[in-house]
Amino acid sequence: MPVTSSGGLRHEVASQMERLHERATQLVRELDPAGSLKEDRWDRPGGGGGVSRMLSEGATFEKAGINRSTVQGALSPELARRIGAHWAGQGEASFFATGVSLVLHPRSPMVPTVHLNVRYFEISGPGGEQIDAWFGGGTDLTPTYPYPEDAVHFHRALRAACDRHQSSFYTRFKIWCDHYFVNTHRDDERRGVGGIFFDHLRAGEAGLCLEQLLAFVTEIGEVLPQAYRPIVDRRRDTPYGERERRFQLARRGRYVEFNLVHDRGTLFGLQTGARIESVLMSLPPVASWEPAPEYPAGSFEAELLSMLEPRDWAG
Repeated sequence: MPVTSSGGLRHEVASQMERLHERATQLVRELDPAGSLKEDRWDRPGGGGGVSRMLSEGATFEKAGINRSTVQGALSPELARRIGAHWAGQGEASFFATGVSLVLHPRSPMVPTVHLNVRYFEISGPGGEQIDAWFGGGTDLTPTYPYPEDAVHFHRALRAACDRHQSSFYTRFKIWCDHYFVNTHRDDERRGVGGIFFDHLRAGEAGLCLEQLLAFVTEIGEVLPQAYRPIVDRRRDTPYGERERRFQLARRGRYVEFNLVHDRGTLFGLQTGARIESVLMSLPPVASWEPAPEYPAGSFEAELLSMLEPRDWAG
């Protein structure tokens, strides 16, 4: 899957993404050694390709997807506008994109779902000169059962990771996340308890160069052993029943709705002819849609929905 270089950071970033992909795969294997892991290597007709790994039928995860891609191709003015590129749309331009994404759907409703994505985009002109380049990514937690202490742990780990690079990042990116993972068609219902989300981090962001931003993005790509693993370890053996499982499937339905209607990564993949199995790997294996469910005050379901409202978890 060769990718023509225009210089700059692209080879270094692609190498880091490959390493992050291996680290993420190792974490999933350690958390669920019983699961069956399948790997697919694929090529994109327009240039580049990727590696998709899917764990299924595990003891801890009902489904876990860990993807890496490095792709390139011609950039249309319409696509440039949609992805927020700094390009006037005149002459010929091409894009280069590389990233890692994972979504872990636990078997137990007592363990929250987690999503993480880090990515790099680069726009080049006809002679291969760099026109634009930026980083994006983030990670967020989607619980089914209301354990506030899990949200606190997750957010504090993210705040510590952000603070090692720029003291303003956690607050800014936490607010961004709160307003991104929202099902606006469901009366602005949040998907989960948030995390951090960022996009279009270009050279000069908060005084950082692209190399420094790469260091930040790399740390976020490695944060789950600190932010998520302790939650899995303390929740996976907690007993649950049919009521908890039913609510888990209903919340997964909301997860599907967000990813198919609002998620930028899903839309970008569909617009650029990406491998459809990789684009849709974030969807849970089983979900449900109940008509207008009502949850009585004081129930765990009502408490979970209340937890979805943004708050200062790390404070």
